[in-house]
Amino acid sequence: MKHTLDHLRLQENKMKYSFKNDYSEGAHPRILDALTKHNLTQQSGYGLDEYSLQAAKFIMEKFDAPNAAVHLVSGGTQANLTVISAFLRPHESVVAAHTGHIFTNESGAIEATGHKIHSVQTIDGKLRPADVQNVMNEHQNIPHQLKQRLVYISNSTETGTIYSKQELQELYEFCKSKNLILFMDGARLGHALTAVTNDLTFAEVAKFTDAFYLGGTKNGALIGEAIIINNPALQDEFGFHLKQKGALLAKGRLLGIQFQELMRDNLYFELADHANRQAMKIKAAFSEIGCDFLSETFTNQIFPVLNAKQIELLSENFDFYIWKKINNEKSAIRLITSWATTDETVAGFINEIKKLK
Repeated sequence: MKHTLDHLRLQENKMKYSFKNDYSEGAHPRILDALTKHNLTQQSGYGLDEYSLQAAKFIMEKFDAPNAAVHLVSGGTQANLTVISAFLRPHESVVAAHTGHIFTNESGAIEATGHKIHSVQTIDGKLRPADVQNVMNEHQNIPHQLKQRLVYISNSTETGTIYSKQELQELYEFCKSKNLILFMDGARLGHALTAVTNDLTFAEVAKFTDAFYLGGTKNGALIGEAIIINNPALQDEFGFHLKQKGALLAKGRLLGIQFQELMRDNLYFELADHANRQAMKIKAAFSEIGCDFLSETFTNQIFPVLNAKQIELLSENFDFYIWKKINNEKSAIRLITSWATTDETVAGFINEIKKLK
């Protein structure tokens, strides 16, 4: 038995450090401590426990959204498909960037609920009013074509970029003028709002969206996303949709405890800021050797463009995705830091980067 354990430890020590995502670790120690502390306390089920109610209160206060409805679910795809299918009628569809998570990485979850996604090619993963209008212009043969009803955006986007206040406000006002719902995927919203270039306030996120969600899975939680519905017209009977989609957990307390702890003392945003700062150190190191980037980012995702030999050298000790082929010689890789990425890990990676010059 001892030999087996020693062998497993040896194998673990040989594992490459992964920059593939920001959910490779378990959870922040404060969350584990809180779950243990309240483990034997009896509570009501299905999100009616005191922890979930307090977490919802913390979120509403943080985003200055006292009239919002807050619902805690287990994951991002679940949040997206539940929200979108609840908000739309059978003949209504979604507009999203071609990089949008619901279009590229959710196995047709939205389409499986009966709603088409119109994808739009964008240079930076962000949608503008003109992008949405172009889709609507191509669907004027009513009732023979679908009616666009919901605009889906991510902040930060899947390419690490963020929406400015002006961009979000203009898109929201356009949506209002066209009777469209604006829904923001906030799997990495913490990273967007703590980016050094961000000019959006927490209150403005709630003000300029009909609904959004605050991601916990990619920012220190074991699991969990908080759906915030700002538009009162979309709040009624949402609980039925949660139940039908398997999103209403009997032990909702497990999500409530986590978000209560994340929102307490600003922990959630401190963790996101840490991930961003670690990524910016790595970005600076690539810049120093003259590296180009697929997109200009200030969040915890960076996309340096490297040649095949450089990629091979880096991959000896580190894991990451080759994101996009640029030409026959170069590709962009994706590197993501997390709340748990240490200074020592970053320093070691930077030493490897310096060898690429």
